[in-house]
Amino acid sequence: MNFLKNGFLLLGACGLCVMSVHAETTVFVNVNVIPMTAEIVLTEQSVVVQSGKITRIGHVDTVPVPKGAEVVDGTDRFLMPGLAEMHAHVTGTDTAQIERLVTLFIANGVTTIRGMLGRYEHLALRERFASGEVFGPRFITSGPSLNGRSVSGPLDAAKQVIEQHAAGYDFVKVHPGLDAEEFAALARTANEIGIPYAGHVPVAAGVRQALQLKMATIEHLDGYFAALLPASSGGAGGYGGFFDVMLAKELDASQIPALATATAAAGTWNVPTQVLVEQLIDATSVIELKRRPEMRYVSASDLDSWVAAKQKQSSERGFDLETATLAIELRRRIVLELHRSGAGLLLGSDAPQVFNVPGFSIHRELVALVAAGLTPYEALRTGTVAVAEFLKSNTGIVAEGKQADLILLNANPLLDIRNSKRIHGVMLRGHWLSRRELDARLARYVVQDGK
Repeated sequence: MNFLKNGFLLLGACGLCVMSVHAETTVFVNVNVIPMTAEIVLTEQSVVVQSGKITRIGHVDTVPVPKGAEVVDGTDRFLMPGLAEMHAHVTGTDTAQIERLVTLFIANGVTTIRGMLGRYEHLALRERFASGEVFGPRFITSGPSLNGRSVSGPLDAAKQVIEQHAAGYDFVKVHPGLDAEEFAALARTANEIGIPYAGHVPVAAGVRQALQLKMATIEHLDGYFAALLPASSGGAGGYGGFFDVMLAKELDASQIPALATATAAAGTWNVPTQVLVEQLIDATSVIELKRRPEMRYVSASDLDSWVAAKQKQSSERGFDLETATLAIELRRRIVLELHRSGAGLLLGSDAPQVFNVPGFSIHRELVALVAAGLTPYEALRTGTVAVAEFLKSNTGIVAEGKQADLILLNANPLLDIRNSKRIHGVMLRGHWLSRRELDARLARYVVQDGK
């Protein structure tokens, strides 16, 4: 494998991304800063980045431009922290697949991803991203998931947690199928040795048990609908469908605030992936979904499988648009109540997944959070400040001393959340990627012939 002197992989036949060579110092001049420390905009600022960190912020008239610095004109633009995709899937470890995936994420301002279905090879990939050897975001990874097929009893569950911790994974991923004893053993062991566990809530345990056992994050609001069923409910004959959406008409919505309060008290965070559920069950036609601009980066075979998934959902036993509409409304109420109660929310869309193109889908998730009742600032916090708090990372706000993972926008996202996708450029670990460079990278992955 060939490398440049600075350690970045060569473009060309190998197909690997290269981080362009940039000046040691970059200055955003005369920019509007959205620090995310409060719902404010600091106007006419200059932001100096050196060796991957923000070293100075001040009024444009008081901050000199260091000699030899790369200057980025921030006039009428808005500088904010990079976003996180807290429910990503790193599909395979083939070089071309990785390059495509990270390009889609970073071109959309996603500078941190949390891989929710890990494999051993991801440990090395995480380090190669971190060192800059391979172009890629900050990567938080689980090990292979613990589920009903991969775990054979409580002792095995505990053993696998210990092994994953020893291997160096960032957290343990839980998938469906664990029985109550296996889940409890997993949770106790993870809590004892200090590795977070996250994912789906086993049906055998339920949300309240997951909260008692200090689950780090619950994905997709999994288990919340089941927890809101009245004791007298038959639970749709035992069949809830995709994340229990078919149970919507039977739920006791008056219990949502209490369940949200219990979530906050437990310290468990949620990654709602609201856009995943909404676009799969709402009335949006597959024709309209296929026409989305980002679908140009999706192969014909993947797109066909996504269409089939949407069509299968609409033909599920007991599914109807009225129930789906109510399910969306109730999920939005849960999201809003979690926020109001102080329970942590983290930005994630589940990508790549059905009609969720990596990077692009995170901006659709932001729109979904605002539709649920969050302000644009509150929605943006779930992908910036909240992520830094959850991961205990030195990112998430624009301030001196922070890591320089940044997005430069052409319009203010605090006024309209859809402006989050009006990206003029992205800074990743202090390296500036202009819109022109991002578009050039993206152009390599436009699907021209459906293959």
